[in-house]
Amino acid sequence: MGASKYIKETIIKEYKERSPEYKNRLAEWSKQDNITKVERPSNLSRARELGYKAKQGIVVVRASVKKGNRKRQTVGGGRKPSKSARFISRHKNMQMIAEERASKKFSNYEVLNSYFVGETGTTRFYEVILVSKQDNGIKRNAVYAPIAAQSGRANRALTSSGKKSRGL
Repeated sequence: MGASKYIKETIIKEYKERSPEYKNRLAEWSKQDNITKVERPSNLSRARELGYKAKQGIVVVRASVKKGNRKRQTVGGGRKPSKSARFISRHKNMQMIAEERASKKFSNYEVLNSYFVGETGTTRFYEVILVSKQDNGIKRNAVYAPIAAQSGRANRALTSSGKKSRGL
């Protein structure tokens, strides 16, 4: 077995058993900003599967999304029963929302892909892999150049999470 398989098994084991390391990590992440730049991915095997490489121009960002339904600010449309709902379910999946928020904050980067890393009672955490649009090394690379050339991949649902929400 290779190293990535051991990493994958360890992360799955921590998640299932809710180990103290996992709980401490989640508590630490909850105190940080909603979108935080990370030195290296917490799940290296998954990041590698999705195209991450430790090179200049590629960045990993952790994004958090609140769980649950979206609350409407005001209930409008009269007193009809169909209009009286205060909580409406989202049409996008949470992973897609995390990707869009990351691409909005880091506007000079393009979203390559993302993956789930953990959740608390109120929040889900995703790590988003971003590719630089201006980096010369990325522009010359045959794998990342087409991705960096596309604009608004996350907003147009061209990542793997977007394809899930569009039913493709």
